[in-house]
Amino acid sequence: MDFLQLNQITAELLINTAEKFEGGERRIFMAEVVNALGPGGQREAERELGWNRWTIRKGLKELETGIIIDNRSATGRKKAEEHLPDLMKDIKDIVEPQSQTDPTFRTTQLYIPLTAGGVRKLLIEEKGYSDKELPTERTISNKLNELNYRPQKVTKSKPIKKIPETDAIFDQLHKINPEADEAEGVIRMSMDAKADIKIGPYSRCGYNRGGLKGADHDFNPDDILKLFGIHLPAYDKQYLFFSKSKVTPDFMIDTLESIWLEIEQKYNPHTLVINSDNGPECNSHRTQFIKRIVEFAISKGITIKLAYYPPYHSKYNPVERVWGILENHWNGEILDSVCKRR
Repeated sequence: MDFLQLNQITAELLINTAEKFEGGERRIFMAEVVNALGPGGQREAERELGWNRWTIRKGLKELETGIIIDNRSATGRKKAEEHLPDLMKDIKDIVEPQSQTDPTFRTTQLYIPLTAGGVRKLLIEEKGYSDKELPTERTISNKLNELNYRPQKVTKSKPIKKIPETDAIFDQLHKINPEADEAEGVIRMSMDAKADIKIGPYSRCGYNRGGLKGADHDFNPDDILKLFGIHLPAYDKQYLFFSKSKVTPDFMIDTLESIWLEIEQKYNPHTLVINSDNGPECNSHRTQFIKRIVEFAISKGITIKLAYYPPYHSKYNPVERVWGILENHWNGEILDSVCKRR
């Protein structure tokens, strides 16, 4: 068919008809017209009908394959986790044991002493990935951000001191904690006491959302509360206890006994792994703590394992993240009264 024999009415009819279609349907119509025109049809359709040559070629390809693609977002590169389904889990397995909360408790951001390149290297060494199949460092960095980890060393989060046994202790913790979280009938518990909470007209962190003016200093508080927390990392469950007395070994075990019935009914554990900071109230040399924890284990018929964090590294204890979130929630509030529960 010779395009030059088409009169003006026919050309206008083809143009108007094409405009009535959208997307793939329009391209298919254009391709069918070009095929009908024969050799040189693409050039003539572009010149006489004003159709874009690249659109025509795309329509010809769609007509040939029978596949019409109108969703441009579906034509882009797929996410790395679609090619590697276990990638996010493996990244978390590597960085989680080394993550630490912000010591100032001003953010809930988690920090890791690893770069994206370091994480990528560990994925190859520990998880068996090949260099070719793994995405770039930039992509690994983006994945770390999605998991709420900051892939850089932060000076304010560096431990103050280190003992020769620190690395060996962490190696044991990196083995014990995941095994406890994955094993049936084993429950892991992180416990610690927070800094004293002064009750009075004080604006926390210098901010105030309630409209009241906070005092410039926190001298002579109305009261001082001690806060003790128990955190179940695998279940994202927390128990908070306030007291005017000191957090003693007896207090810690008494709080554990007060929640044990609920834990027993929900999880039916036969083994309890306790993460703690090895402080003076609960270290293995504190005879009263060991006495009470042994009595508790015998009375409940369970096995208890104490998994302490190294000295000066308490910020790695999972319950510290609870304090970070709590401080973020309290920020700007004036805690000037205590409601006593009867």
